[in-house]
Amino acid sequence: MTSRYRSSEAAQSLGTPFPRRRTVVKAAAATAVLAGPLAAALPARAATDAPAFLHGVASGDPLPDGVLLWTRITPVPEAIPGSGTGPDTEVGWVVARDRALTDIVAKGSVTATAGSDHTVKADIRGLAPATDYWFRFSAGGTDSPVARTRTAPAADADVPGLRFGVVSCANWEAGYFAAYRHLAARNDLDAWLHLGDYIYEYKSGEYAARGTVVRPHAPADEILTLADYRTRHAKYKTDPDLQALHLKAPVIAIWDDHEFADNAWSGGAVNHTEGAEGTWVARQAAAKQAYFEWMPVRPAVAGTTYRRLRFGRLADLSLLDLRSFRSQQASTASGSVDDPDRTLTGRAQLDWLKAGLKASDTRWRLVGNSVMISPFSFGSLTADLLKPLAKLLGLPQEGIAANTDQWDGYTDDRRELLAHLRSNAIGNTVFLTGDIHMAWANDVPVDAGTYPLSASAATEFVVTSVTSDNLDDIVKVPEGTVSAVASPLIKAANRHIHWVDTDRHGYGVLDITADRAQMDYYVLSDRTDAGATSGWARSYRTRSGTQRIERTYDPV
Repeated sequence: MTSRYRSSEAAQSLGTPFPRRRTVVKAAAATAVLAGPLAAALPARAATDAPAFLHGVASGDPLPDGVLLWTRITPVPEAIPGSGTGPDTEVGWVVARDRALTDIVAKGSVTATAGSDHTVKADIRGLAPATDYWFRFSAGGTDSPVARTRTAPAADADVPGLRFGVVSCANWEAGYFAAYRHLAARNDLDAWLHLGDYIYEYKSGEYAARGTVVRPHAPADEILTLADYRTRHAKYKTDPDLQALHLKAPVIAIWDDHEFADNAWSGGAVNHTEGAEGTWVARQAAAKQAYFEWMPVRPAVAGTTYRRLRFGRLADLSLLDLRSFRSQQASTASGSVDDPDRTLTGRAQLDWLKAGLKASDTRWRLVGNSVMISPFSFGSLTADLLKPLAKLLGLPQEGIAANTDQWDGYTDDRRELLAHLRSNAIGNTVFLTGDIHMAWANDVPVDAGTYPLSASAATEFVVTSVTSDNLDDIVKVPEGTVSAVASPLIKAANRHIHWVDTDRHGYGVLDITADRAQMDYYVLSDRTDAGATSGWARSYRTRSGTQRIERTYDPV
């Protein structure tokens, strides 16, 4: 081992980022009442008291000299997720240059406790940039699977290219996570981006696949407490395709609303009833604590997910938190979409984003953005299409000219940001977006009303959902039926939108070189089929210096 690598001191054990909150489920809550729903978050295991790694291993937030490692140990059978029970357990980790783990560069241990739901993180430093590593956890004679991760390039490195998987909106009850399986099979990803809705909060059956539960999640009720959120995260982490992708590449994740509750904002959510479902303050704190316990993500400012990563001189990635600071979505009661006193980002985050974009010296400025920034008008959509589209977007179904949960509902923040890009001649800004359960390729115009005569300040690639219902699912017609009609109408009313697919599920692959940023869109054959195939659908790119989208006819 060379001197630039450190052993156990290279790991920083990350404690719970939020104070323990009072809930109806205390540390001794592994009672007969809870045992059934909590146990549903575990895969089948042998009847043994040996520790087990039942929820896989993962890595995330790659840096030039390190990466964050994650796992969850089940020390004894009764220490099920959310139970608050189980002994403190030492968990060792090892990082090596080879899959066989013979060329070890770092090792150490952390302690898993009931206070962190027996999840552990090791923030490894002292690694070489732009390098593949393999790692494993061990406890009580049991080894976890071996996983691959990769560090980011050195800050000043001339990087020829980067490739990221891009996903969002994975609803357990609506289908299988074949999108993750196909990304894991590629073997060419530097990392993968999850742009929000990694989990969903609904009770069983409330939000499924065209109303049909493909596979039940746990707990069966809507998640409200810390134990609930832990249990739901744990259920997701049992999915074999999700585990497979976490084994292959580091994740870079942000949250959106369903990690909390539908249409969440700083003071509540559409899917939260104050009092009957406890206080929003307590529910939000529980959701955040469980998220940081169960995800390989470094908590950023004020326990949020906004932060910035750099990939040499080629790209930096500003990751946004568009739930923690936002004002309530606009309505008759809560104000106009143009009200300058209302905010999506919060003042501090918007200033941070603007300053980072201006100071950036990379070729590309990527923005991980959970809701669509491009303006969108319903224009001439017919009533039969307007109503299901409004339902998908959570809008009044009698018609409205803005999606108030997205940047369209907070136009002052958007005007300020786009004006900043234009006035400072900040080019090559690409927003990477999820949330809307459709695939889009957009220019981001300064003035949508006069586009394309007016300028485009940036571009945007929006990926569709992994499984969550999109427009054809809501209307309950064959796939492609709605898109064939709606897409031309949407594009006619929004000339900055180059493509929209309202109907299919899948994922994206973002490939970046000095000359262009390209998104390849892939779709699944059937989200309800665990063995679903994947096929390339379309590709769009933006050439360096143009701030415009164009179609390209081959995937990378």
